[in-house]
Formats: sequence, structure tokens, C-alpha cells
Amino acid sequence: MRNSRLRALSGVLAAGALIAGLSGTTAQAAESAATAAPAEIGIRFNPDGDAGQCGGLSGQQWGRTPDFTRAIRFDTDNRSGGCQLSFGIFDPDNTLSGATISYGFRASAGGDAGQCGNPGTFQMPIQRFKTFGSQVRVDTDGRPGFCNLTFTVAGRSDVILEVRYFADGDGSQCLNSLPSDQNHTAFAGSPVTIGIDTDNRSGGCQMQLRLQKV
Repeated sequence: MRNSRLRALSGVLAAGALIAGLSGTTAQAAESAATAAPAEIGIRFNPDGDAGQCGGLSGQQWGRTPDFTRAIRFDTDNRSGGCQLSFGIFDPDNTLSGATISYGFRASAGGDAGQCGNPGTFQMPIQRFKTFGSQVRVDTDGRPGFCNLTFTVAGRSDVILEVRYFADGDGSQCLNSLPSDQNHTAFAGSPVTIGIDTDNRSGGCQMQLRLQKV
């Protein structure tokens, strides 16, 4: 009888140790997930002529999830030069593994391609250090057509890119714009395109980005 009780007690202690071990592993995994640094999306935006055409926050900036970046502002017209633009993603803990995010830049059908410098589709580098992809150049004015900027997400169904694009003057310059408190959402299989057609009409077009896991 005494041996039976000892065996039963040993079984209970062993089961308890196993449960404690599992609980510890689960807790460590949860803690690791909670302390992983969120990814940041970067915008580099610089004038190469009259700086008044490239408003908002110029230089480079990084928006940390769940915050939007600060707005950049397109107001290119017949003044000299244009705006150089590129993007990147800082992912120090590899939380976006498997995802790809790209930006395409090209002139509208029949538009003057000289307004949209370095056309093509480029990857936003997703790195553990802060870097940017290829620069494109916005130099719209009174010439025919405009520039399309397209954001595409692939590889992960839980990663989205939110795009705020709004006018602060003549809204016909900002194709596919929304009110300033609303946004488009790019996710796998559903890209977002905005059109930049600023010229000598009043106002300009502002853009903000936010990267999220859902």
C-alpha cells in the first residue's frame, strides 16, 4: 500500500514538472513575441531644385508601427527641379520574414514620361539596418499626363501597408485621393495606386504611410 502511494505521488510530481516545463516554454515564447521590435517604414524625400515643390517633412524619416509617417507634400510645377523619393523597411527582429513590399513608378498612359524620372518597379529593402531602395523622381507640371505610384504587398497575408493620400487645394491634382483621415490599404493581391498630377493649380498632394501586421 505504501509503495502504491509513493508511485502515485511520483507520478503527480512528474506530471507537475512536465506542465511547469511546458508553461515556462509557452511563457518564454509569448515574452519573446511581445518584446520583438516592430518594423518601421522609411521615406526619403529630397528636392533637387526649388525646395518649395517638395514640402512636408523632407530628408528621411521612419514611422514605427502602429504610427503613420509624417506627411510629405508634392507640389511640383514649372519651377526648377523636382522631388527625389524612395522607401525602405527597417525590421531589426525579422518580424516580416517572407513578406515583400514594392513600389512602382511610371507615367500615365499617353502622358509625358519626362515628368516621372527613373520609372520601374522596385523592392523596398527589408533589412536589419536602415536603408532605402531606388530613387524615383517626381517632376510633374503642365505637360500632358501624370505619374502613377503603386504600392504592392506579397508573401504574407498578415502584412498590410496603409496609404493616406489627400489634397490640400485643387483635388484634381491628386488622383485617387481621400479625406485626410481616411486611407487606402495595400495587402497581398490588392495593390494601391495613387496619381500625382501637381502643376500650377492651387495646393498640392500629401502622403503618409503606415506598416502593420494584422
